[in-house]
Amino acid sequence: MTSFDHVALSRRCADAGIAMHLDQPLALLTTYGVGGRASAVVTLRSSDEVLRFANVMSTCADVPIVVIGRGSNTLVSDSGFDGVAVVIATGDESRAINVTGDLVTASGAMLLPVLARRSAQAGRGGLEWCVGVPGTVGGAVRMNAGGHGAEIVDSVVSVSLVSLRSGVHRDIDAHSLGLRFRGSALGAHHVVVSATFRTADADPTAGIAMIDDIVSWRRQHQPGGRNAGSVFVNPSPGEGSAGALIDSLGLRGFTVGGASVSEKHANFIQASDGAAASDIIAVMCHVQDVVAEKCGVVLRSEVRLVGFDNDVASRFGAGHRTDEANEASSLELGRLMGDQ
Repeated sequence: MTSFDHVALSRRCADAGIAMHLDQPLALLTTYGVGGRASAVVTLRSSDEVLRFANVMSTCADVPIVVIGRGSNTLVSDSGFDGVAVVIATGDESRAINVTGDLVTASGAMLLPVLARRSAQAGRGGLEWCVGVPGTVGGAVRMNAGGHGAEIVDSVVSVSLVSLRSGVHRDIDAHSLGLRFRGSALGAHHVVVSATFRTADADPTAGIAMIDDIVSWRRQHQPGGRNAGSVFVNPSPGEGSAGALIDSLGLRGFTVGGASVSEKHANFIQASDGAAASDIIAVMCHVQDVVAEKCGVVLRSEVRLVGFDNDVASRFGAGHRTDEANEASSLELGRLMGDQ
């Protein structure tokens, strides 16, 4: 039984031209392919639909919301999510970039590999690394995604942001996003409609060659299949990488049920057929416990946990990243977006 009147909310969405589907499975919306059901799922395919849905949800502040793009960095609890899962789907707006001088603007729903290739083809450099991240532009901004020596904060100039809590739609400068290592001030109710990046002149042929090299490197060093990319955030400087710490303790191949530490990269956890979210969490707990006991380092997760209880969320949550500066940036962004 849900804690909100989902039938009434579904009717209000229908009046706004938004289809809400009740009691829907979430597993197929994530790359892990596990997890329970959501009380409701809404799929939005354009900025206009995002705004119409935001107008509805702005009068339902007590309804839990989670925004899902490609689900490539998300683990859903086996018990599901008692709220509305908002899927930002690929639509016409997410198929092309806009180039103005050295600025490249892309839809929040655009896949990062598409952004990398389209930017390179347009003779714009600096975003080639994005080909290695299997998420969307919006999700990348939310977690300040990175790879191959670069991250979103290096190039993002501003975003067009919508709050599903207040209904406010504003352009937000990058310095107001609270971007930090694998995190930001964005909440679960914020939708990145589009993002603008500063780029440099580049030879398209060289850009595509760089992209091909990154793709080749990933195939050689990182596993495919059902995973959510790197699970644990790298510790503080001088404490080694999370993958190296896990590997040094012989944890490759450690398995619980249908989940195991990847044999190819120790900071990946793979899900096999029949896996449950509880299996993945159990592997994460074991890895965290062993690393803490043997190395004195508490690993935190960069995977977004949806529908889990507070004990699990706090165990793997931001930890050292929830300092006063980060809290202040979240409050300031909330003020700008009318969430306060």
